[in-house]
Amino acid sequence: MGVRSAVWIGAGYAAQGLGYASVVTALPLFKSRQDIGDGYVSVILLLVCFGAAGGSILADQVAARWGSRYALSGGLLTIASALALTTFHTPKPVFTLIFVGYSIGLGAVDASLSMQGVLVQARLGRSVMSRLFAAYTAAAILAALLMSAFAATSAGAAVAVGAAAVVAATVALAGFGAFEPARTVVLHQGKRTRTPGSRRVVLVCGAFIGTAFLADSAVSTWSSVYLHDSLSASAAVTPLGYAAYQATVLISRLAGDHLVPRLGRAVSAAGCLLACALGCALVVAVPSVGAAVTGFALAGLGVGILVPLTFTAAGEATPGRSDEVIARVNLFNYAGALLGAVLLGALSEPVGLRLAFLVPTVGLVLTLFAVRALAGLRAPEPVTR
Repeated sequence: MGVRSAVWIGAGYAAQGLGYASVVTALPLFKSRQDIGDGYVSVILLLVCFGAAGGSILADQVAARWGSRYALSGGLLTIASALALTTFHTPKPVFTLIFVGYSIGLGAVDASLSMQGVLVQARLGRSVMSRLFAAYTAAAILAALLMSAFAATSAGAAVAVGAAAVVAATVALAGFGAFEPARTVVLHQGKRTRTPGSRRVVLVCGAFIGTAFLADSAVSTWSSVYLHDSLSASAAVTPLGYAAYQATVLISRLAGDHLVPRLGRAVSAAGCLLACALGCALVVAVPSVGAAVTGFALAGLGVGILVPLTFTAAGEATPGRSDEVIARVNLFNYAGALLGAVLLGALSEPVGLRLAFLVPTVGLVLTLFAVRALAGLRAPEPVTR
């Protein structure tokens, strides 16, 4: 049962990665079809961040009552419906509402996938979280290739986005029976029990997730812009920074389940932060295409392992309420992503994008001071009477 669950949960990660990457890579085509500008897209992306945070909170509530598999399947079906609707031309207000609906599903799936990953990892008794996240990354790369193949055809983005919708719906319906059915939040007289120290777990793990997604958002949003605008890279070279980043994210996630148990949580987390900080610092220190691509690749090595490692730590430290804690830790995902996208953009005019990459560099270095706290997170000892 555990292996079957892991396969279907991995399929859920793949469906999420396929859908998100399809939407991001389809934005230029959406802009043209809907006749909207960059300002309107920025508003939509801001709404997506807030909607995803709401979806994460909703997943927490659903998981507490019925289990995280209901939140996962419901979120995937919401995503599938929204993706399918984006393939049609609609009035701007309707298009915006579709994206709000998508963002709610996005947040619900983000949170419930990590809940499910922690549950199946505990069932199997071995580390699998990094490989589950690797399925997300591999699917995101596939989505970019699909978009590249079909963007120039008459079907445009509809093929890639439509395919992502079909995959999300299929996984939601076919995988429901294989998803982990357990709940980790115990209700007493209609109210949740409180575990001492859970707030500390949320804050410590949230700091790592926020920093990881600050770096991820900075590279994902601005690497191509930096190469093109600041370093005058050619059109063929411009995507290489993001491609190198995604490639090393995938490599590190495929290796993470083997490395982290051997090295330990503290060494792994510190190594991830240092690799990522070194990568961002290299972008700042050496204004060349080669250094930038190398720096983005180093950042991917760190982010790839840091995210699953942190969610695993949160789940293991709160075995009686991991669903709720993971949903709250997941909120830092959107805070970091918003900060990485918005702050670097705001700094690009006054100081330039090269120096703006000091923001994730400083954030990563400061988070090193929390490594000991992350390593010290443990499940509370049972009380004996």
